[in-house]
Amino acid sequence: MLGNVFCGFCAWAIALLGFCSIVISMRKGINHLKKLHQIPCSGCEYFTNDYRLKCTVHPIKACTEEAISCRDFEAKTYACNACNLHLRKLKV
Repeated sequence: MLGNVFCGFCAWAIALLGFCSIVISMRKGINHLKKLHQIPCSGCEYFTNDYRLKCTVHPIKACTEEAISCRDFEAKTYACNACNLHLRKLKV
């Protein structure tokens, strides 16, 4: 009788710990995604949208967490080079 109670308790404890582990992992993942969404590179004038050279000013820090506090961030304008390049491709 005591063995059945102990096994039942262990089963519930393992299930509860597993559920808590999943919840903690989900929270960490959501917090990490929120931090990644703060990266401003795609809205910057110097962002080229090319995998070979992502940023003309800081190519190593581009699209990483270090770029969140980039001092050289310039909001993208309509006449930026990356936008014009895209428009030229559409016209051809």
